[in-house]
Amino acid sequence: MSQQGHETIESTTRKTHEWIARIAETEHMEKREAWKALRAVLQTVRDRLPVDAAVHFGAQLPMLIRGLYYEGWEPARAPIKLTLREFLDAIQQEIVAERGFDPVDVTQNVLSVIATHVSGGEMDKVKSSFPADMQNLFPARASAA
Repeated sequence: MSQQGHETIESTTRKTHEWIARIAETEHMEKREAWKALRAVLQTVRDRLPVDAAVHFGAQLPMLIRGLYYEGWEPARAPIKLTLREFLDAIQQEIVAERGFDPVDVTQNVLSVIATHVSGGEMDKVKSSFPADMQNLFPARASAA
């Protein structure tokens, strides 16, 4: 393997661990639950987005997280229109954990972590793709790291 390929793998692994650690710390959960939370939020957001918006958003994710994001995606079904309650229920169902989590808090915290690594403009586009009653799940504005 080339040095560049090795560095790419190291970088995406490090970023993935950083994201999971931040989510785990913020939500006071185990890292395996933080991984589930990240997957649940990313995939539920992805399914709610028009295909073009989903692809542009996915392009800004670290490689390993991008794979998680696209796992099981069926673009022909997108976007799936969900009410706020259906959206939060979908996230809660995916986070199988020993203790319950508030899906609003989990969603807001996961999106805040993502927003620190994705451009503010891209997060604004994703946020604006959601109905007004769901936009409060997204951070006001964060700059990418």
